[in-house]
This record gives sequence, C-alpha cells and structure tokens, in this order.
Amino acid sequence: MPLGRHAGAVLEDRMKAQVPLAVPRFAALPSFILLYVLMYAAFGVASPFWPRFIESRGITPEQIGVLLGLGTLVRLIAGPIAARLADRLQELRAVLASAVTLAACLAVGLVWNVGLWIFFLVYICHGAALAPTTSLADALALGASKLRSAHERRFEYGWVRGSASAAFILGTIIAGSLIDATELSAIVWMQAVLLLGTAFAALLLPAPRVEPQANGEQSSLEAARELLRIAIFRRLVLAAALVFGSHAMHDAFAVILWNAAGISSTAIGFLWSEAVAAEVVIFIVLGPRLVNWFGPGGAAAIAMLSAVIRWVVMATTTSFVVLAIVQPLHGMTFALLHLACMRLMADVVPQRLAATAQAIYALAPGLATALLTLLSGVLYARFGGNGFLLMVLLSLLALPLCPGLQKRC
Repeated sequence: MPLGRHAGAVLEDRMKAQVPLAVPRFAALPSFILLYVLMYAAFGVASPFWPRFIESRGITPEQIGVLLGLGTLVRLIAGPIAARLADRLQELRAVLASAVTLAACLAVGLVWNVGLWIFFLVYICHGAALAPTTSLADALALGASKLRSAHERRFEYGWVRGSASAAFILGTIIAGSLIDATELSAIVWMQAVLLLGTAFAALLLPAPRVEPQANGEQSSLEAARELLRIAIFRRLVLAAALVFGSHAMHDAFAVILWNAAGISSTAIGFLWSEAVAAEVVIFIVLGPRLVNWFGPGGAAAIAMLSAVIRWVVMATTTSFVVLAIVQPLHGMTFALLHLACMRLMADVVPQRLAATAQAIYALAPGLATALLTLLSGVLYARFGGNGFLLMVLLSLLALPLCPGLQKRC
C-alpha cells in the first residue's frame, strides 16, 4: 500500500475508534472531576449574581423579569436540540466543548456597553449555549462510570457530581468576595475563563462507547418515542418532575418567608449552606450507599418521604431551630433522588440516546419548576407558608411510582 494511502487508512481507523490524534487522555475519574469542578465553578461565580449584574446595566425590574423568563424558555428549547444533535453525531464531547466555548465568548459580550435589545439577545444566546452542558456532561459521566477494564476501576457518578456542588459553593464565595472589592463585571470574566477551561477539560475525557447500531437516521421524534416506550424511564421522568418541581416554592419564597418571620440574613445564609453541604455529603458519601442498599426505587421513596417532611415543616413553622434540623433533608430530596434516577438511566437507556435521555430528564422538571414557580406566587400571596402544602401533595403523588422504579428492564 502506498504511504499516503496507508496514512489515510490509519487516520480513518483512529476516527472510527473516536481516539483523537493530539489530545491526551486522563483517567476517567480525574478527568470528569476536573470537568465538573470547572463547569460548576463557572456556574457558581455568576448564577447567583446575574440579577444584580443585569440591574447594574440600567434595566428595570419589569425588564429583568421578561429577560429571565425568556432565558428560561429558550434554555428549555435549546437543551434538547443540542443533546439530540450530539447523539445523532455521536460526538458528545465535541458538542459539549463547542457549547461552553460559545458561552464563554458570549459572556464576554455581556460586558460591552451596547443597547438594551442587543444585551437581551446576547444574554439569551448565552443561556442557550449553556443549556445542554449539564445534560451532555451527565451522559458522558454515566457512560464512563459503567466501564470496567484492567486499567480503570468503576467510579460512582455521585463522586463527580458532589465535587461539582462543592465547586459551585466555592465559586460563589470567591465571586462574592471579589465583587465586593472590585465590580460586578468580574463575575463575567471569571465565568468566561472557567468555561474555556471546561472546554479544554471536555477534550481530555476518555472516548465514550459507541453502539454499533446507527443512530443518524433516527429522527428526534422517533428517538423520544423510543425512550418514552421504556416504562421505567417514563416513571423516573415523572417522579423527577413532581419532586424537583416541588422545590419551586422553596427556591422562590423561602428567603422571603424567613425574612418576614424575623430570621436574620446571617441565619438564612446558614440555612442555605446547610442544604448545599448536605447535598455534597449525599452525592459523595451516603447517596451511593443508599442506592446500593435500597435500590433506586427504595432510595427514591426515601427522597419523596423526606420531601413530605420538609414541606410540612415549611408550611407549619418558621422556627429557626426546627428549620435548621430539616434543611439538611435537601440532600435527600434533591441529591438522593437524582442519584437514583441516574442509576436507572445508566441501566435502561441505550448509550446512543444518552444525551437525548438526559435532555428529556432535565426538560420535564424544568417545565414543572417554571409552572410551579408561577403558581407559587399566587399561593404565597394568598396562603403564605401554607402554600407549601401543595408541595407536600406533589411529593405524595410521586410515591406510587417507586415500586416501578425498583424493577430493572
């Protein structure tokens, strides 16, 4: 064979094996921890401060509401589209790296002194670019966590996701300290740098498995139908929508409720810190063990019962001591249920549809949260803390799904 043809054949074989020629690979667990730490630190340095940053650009509260609402809507649309593209191309790493790179460039555009409508457009496009990132990262991490070889030990997805939550907290603390000393635009530059680091980290990930069955000819509708024909997948998506959606009133009105009850800002900060710290502990230490001991269905039931207890307490008292006791249940109501759902998805979702499945899993709770956030405003205005009783009902409605989540198919 001529040298040129031989080199071409080698290159083609490498491309088929999805092993890039120049980019080195890290071991699976360290590479995913690096990716998640950078990505969630990028979220942490900016997400809590976006409303203040937007306000600093002279945008009115009414316009901020419109902007955040449009941003949420566009993200709900963009996430599944990008995830489906990644599955069709079987290039999850490349789409992830491209998305975070685009988001980094658009973030820099937010500091320009441009008109209102251009700022709106850049902000919405920035959110759309970030929309698929967590779904793509989770699809890659779940696929890698199932692999076993002589050189690689299986790792728990929770270890990776817990490191992400810790990075989010650290990023928020650092950003809060920095903007007090400088200006709000610092969060944009920090996020841009961290997102560029995330793009590089995505290229260091081990190559995912590619199923021999072709996926490029399958339409998005056919892919969604194939996933929704999996009974256990339908149940976990519905359970996630009900339980994660039940957090809507807490996220929107807990601080307002506690502040009205005379709880200080320092004490409120402690309550939020408790919740996030519990999330990290569940992801890294307790959660994987609970899923192993009780199975995904049993772990989901624990999460739902924890949500019932948590929302009943929120509806009936604003005692700081009692709230401090129940706030760590966030580790159960969010992290444990998420781990159970991830374990099930790793078992029942075809690898060629991994990103699409993650996008659907994110879309359903996202829609539920958006709708329940709107409803929460009405509930809080009319009933105050008693509005949390609806969140209790949603968590109870999810409980009958648990036996179906215990089955493997």
